[in-house]
Amino acid sequence: MEIRKVSLVGLGALGVMFGNQLRKTMEKGSFKVVADRDRIKRYEDQGIYSNGERCSFEFQSSDEDNGPVDLAIFAVKYNGLADAISSMKHQIGENTIIISTLNGIKSEEVLGDAFGHDKVVYCVAQGMDAVKEGNALTYKNMGMLVIGEKKMDEPTERILALHEFLNSHGVKCEMENDMYRKMWSKFMLNVGVNQVVSLYGGTYGEIHKEGASREMMKSAMREVIALSEKEGVNLTEADLEYWMGILNTLSPDGKPSMRQDVEARRLSELELFAGTVLELGRKHGIDTPVNQEIFDRITEMEMEY
Repeated sequence: MEIRKVSLVGLGALGVMFGNQLRKTMEKGSFKVVADRDRIKRYEDQGIYSNGERCSFEFQSSDEDNGPVDLAIFAVKYNGLADAISSMKHQIGENTIIISTLNGIKSEEVLGDAFGHDKVVYCVAQGMDAVKEGNALTYKNMGMLVIGEKKMDEPTERILALHEFLNSHGVKCEMENDMYRKMWSKFMLNVGVNQVVSLYGGTYGEIHKEGASREMMKSAMREVIALSEKEGVNLTEADLEYWMGILNTLSPDGKPSMRQDVEARRLSELELFAGTVLELGRKHGIDTPVNQEIFDRITEMEMEY
């Protein structure tokens, strides 16, 4: 199995960062960004910049059918996933590998329902500190992608092929045998960091220091740990401490995408984070007061838009 042809949908922070890296290292014509014609015109007119460099992306209109690709990357927000699925319908063939850089624990199931669960590789993006304002992205740490089957004893052929492809093109990639647990672990991080930084109006530096925001972050994450036990995932304090170590490597001036949405007065991924926690809390009869407070306060902020 060899990956030669790649399409990506979504030019938010991760789409620009990873897409520009692949664009620079793949052969001309083998990597394309898929979008509708109006969006493509806007991208071409305004330009897209990564650390001050204009990204020379090749675009393909979503209504063009040039045959399936070997790898399809979904890098949109969750509330844009349905449109992205429609845009990528011509890119997916029988042997296409699909990965998602979306936050949360739902996108793989949605993509599997749309295109076939056998095509979806589980993926988590971590360790990046990218900030996108308008059409300009800045970052210091690209971070990495962690990939695997939902659960596996040994890497499958397609996981090995994807691992080799990404690393050979400058996108750091690691393999994980229990990706469902890994996704829950990352979900726990997002519930804490993305929401609390958004609520307190700061950057990663806000939760680097001891104080009320850092304690709220940890408390929100511990509510996910409690829910994970009911879901058979069984996260522990060790998982929380692992992410504390990752957080310490991020630029104190960086900020999560959810905070960037709040600043731009866009609807955030609140439903994907606190909303999911509250839903699971009701399902299992577990109180989740910290996430309830976060949900209520950010909802109030968004209502002022």
